[in-house]
Amino acid sequence: MSEKIRKIGVLTSGGDAPGMNAAIRSVVRTCAYHEIECVGIYRGFEGLIEGDFKVLSARSVNNIIHTGGTMLKSARSKTFRTAEGRKAAHTHLKNAGIDALVLIGGDGTFTGGLVFNKEFNFPIIGIPGTIDNDIFGTNYTLGFDTALNTVVQVIDKIRDTASSHKRLFFVEVMGRDVGHLALNAGVGAGAEEILIPEEDLGLDRLLESLRRSKKSGKSSSIVVVAEGDKIGKNVFELKDYVNENLEEYDVRVSVLGHMQRGGSPSCFDRVLASRMGVKAVETLLEGKSNYMVGILNNVMALTPLEKAVKGETDINMELLRVSDIMTT
Repeated sequence: MSEKIRKIGVLTSGGDAPGMNAAIRSVVRTCAYHEIECVGIYRGFEGLIEGDFKVLSARSVNNIIHTGGTMLKSARSKTFRTAEGRKAAHTHLKNAGIDALVLIGGDGTFTGGLVFNKEFNFPIIGIPGTIDNDIFGTNYTLGFDTALNTVVQVIDKIRDTASSHKRLFFVEVMGRDVGHLALNAGVGAGAEEILIPEEDLGLDRLLESLRRSKKSGKSSSIVVVAEGDKIGKNVFELKDYVNENLEEYDVRVSVLGHMQRGGSPSCFDRVLASRMGVKAVETLLEGKSNYMVGILNNVMALTPLEKAVKGETDINMELLRVSDIMTT
């Protein structure tokens, strides 16, 4: 064990994701295993600035592995973007005797950690927690699998109504910049079409696809739309366009919103969070800093935080092809 690291702080920041509590639990219990102290920092960077800290023991994290959200709460901090805010945060950390930080969140969280490390040379390790699965350096982020299953379950229910009333449903899912959630959910739920930011389907092709579905005998259709899709200004504009050009369809819109972030994490996310927490703490004890813990080909891996923030994830082209074949 490192002679330097005696106390580790852990915080969650940005949007919550299922599996964050499981990751907190893993960090706390790995610290206990290595006989070092763990401090929970409440409300993300805002709590860091205000010194909202609490020592956590292995028993402090009983019965949270199955819960959604984050017991440490989360907040977006404008103050942390200022030099004065970061200086106050550093002062609180030093006064509390905290030697290193584990940050659980997305690219915004990691960007804040990078700036903080650069200014104060403070050891940082990141754990990727976001349902969008849009962080470079890991095949899966915490919360993606749970959100994916939530979306598929909801679409299954919507399809019951769509088929009963011979309707076309546009179902909007999260994903402003990437379509991983929409693509995987669309294939898993058997959607007739999937609209994602990475692939500009175009209005004409969308109409043609819907006409083919109708001619093939389908009486109802599901179109999964990532919120960042570029075809229309928004999903309601798509609905209006189809209504105007395909009168035979009775079109409805369902925006799933924040329900995608909630709920008990899947077994996959619980196991992934447990593995990531252990790796994060032990990486700090090895004297390493400025890395993100990820999983690549089922092996725990480290990616430099800067690369994780600046790198772009690629859409699965093989899955896109599968989607095209399945909508035939």
